[in-house]
Amino acid sequence: MCLRTVLLFAAFLVLTGCTTMVSRERLPYPLADDSFGDPVKVVTIPLPVIATSPNEGPILGGLTAFLLHNARDEVNTLIAPQVNYNQNFGTTFSLYGAFFPLPERNWEFNLSKSTNVNEDYEVRLRDKTFLSLNGKPLETNAFLYYFTDGSSRFYGFESDSLQQDETNYANREYGITLGVGYDLTDQLQLVLGERFRKVDIRPGAVSKAPYIRDRFTTSEVPGVSGFTAHAQKIALIYNTLDDRTMPTGGLYARASLEGSAELLGSDAGYRHYEVELKGYFPLDAARYITVVRVAYNQTLGGEVPFLERSILGGETTLRGYGRNRFVDSSYLLCNLEERIRLFRWSIFDVNTDWEVAPFIDLGAVMESLDRAEAKSFEFNPGIGFRAVVRPNIVGRVDIGFGNEGPAVFVGLGYPF
Repeated sequence: MCLRTVLLFAAFLVLTGCTTMVSRERLPYPLADDSFGDPVKVVTIPLPVIATSPNEGPILGGLTAFLLHNARDEVNTLIAPQVNYNQNFGTTFSLYGAFFPLPERNWEFNLSKSTNVNEDYEVRLRDKTFLSLNGKPLETNAFLYYFTDGSSRFYGFESDSLQQDETNYANREYGITLGVGYDLTDQLQLVLGERFRKVDIRPGAVSKAPYIRDRFTTSEVPGVSGFTAHAQKIALIYNTLDDRTMPTGGLYARASLEGSAELLGSDAGYRHYEVELKGYFPLDAARYITVVRVAYNQTLGGEVPFLERSILGGETTLRGYGRNRFVDSSYLLCNLEERIRLFRWSIFDVNTDWEVAPFIDLGAVMESLDRAEAKSFEFNPGIGFRAVVRPNIVGRVDIGFGNEGPAVFVGLGYPF
């Protein structure tokens, strides 16, 4: 993919999209609320879906994005029905929605069902108006989910796990993650969290790879027969970013400790330690933004389920590999990305920034940081293309190159 492809994609939008004005009474809550004018501007954009990744394989289909604008002409609601086809999962029907009624509140849902194995039902909520303590608002985050992913892979532990040891499975999961943040200062936040996760391991949808339980036993890979995790977290966050969703400058640092105890219902007792640092450095009125992320994660304990360990691979970590490619007790990760605004274009009265983002992902899993070796690190160069509708919407395509071939990820939001 290149600049020419991006331009052809933009031309496709111009030729096929449209803008209509719809009476607000025809758009019940949550599609529209008091922040919308009457009539409501609705921009309709059909898009092709063309993607491939090491886990899923080629995906072809299409979606239609409905962008509803509030009285300030900002996109406050996004609704996107989608249909696509994949040789492993068959036909998948999905409906995605994102809502931004207030700067202090946003929520999204995804409903998806495939004709073979895969399904996904989830709701995310962030709200800073619902609870307060000592006169200060508390930031509440909640994630409720139930899904089955028949494309999941496992190659073994450690950084030198081999591609020929690839296995497939379907992890059927349900759970909830809750977090409450208290602002100690304008830039420092204390977060307390609770997480419940129930995982069932079943045969997957990829016939070319053997089933994980035909190659690995429970003694070799804890959790391969399924597991339950119930964990509590405490985190400290330092944040000077100029925007929560689309930052152009500032720093973000997070240190967290999470504990899982058998006494509270987990199948095993273990601890997660994580440190993450992100920096955003703009130039030329934020036309160029250098983004750097460094993260370290460590999991300590006996009989830790394999999906609860430190994991790299996928659209937000090592973009040259499929999800969960590398698994061990620790990881060290560095991402460097240059976000370059090529041009700003108004399509159907929607101001869109078109960006290109060359990147480098560097990371490795290991037993512990003191055992890290240079030869263990994966070097994944790549390039991303993004369409940005401020203040809330980012559509992206990232192409990463690893030692096992290229990977293409399509999604919403910046990877970090």
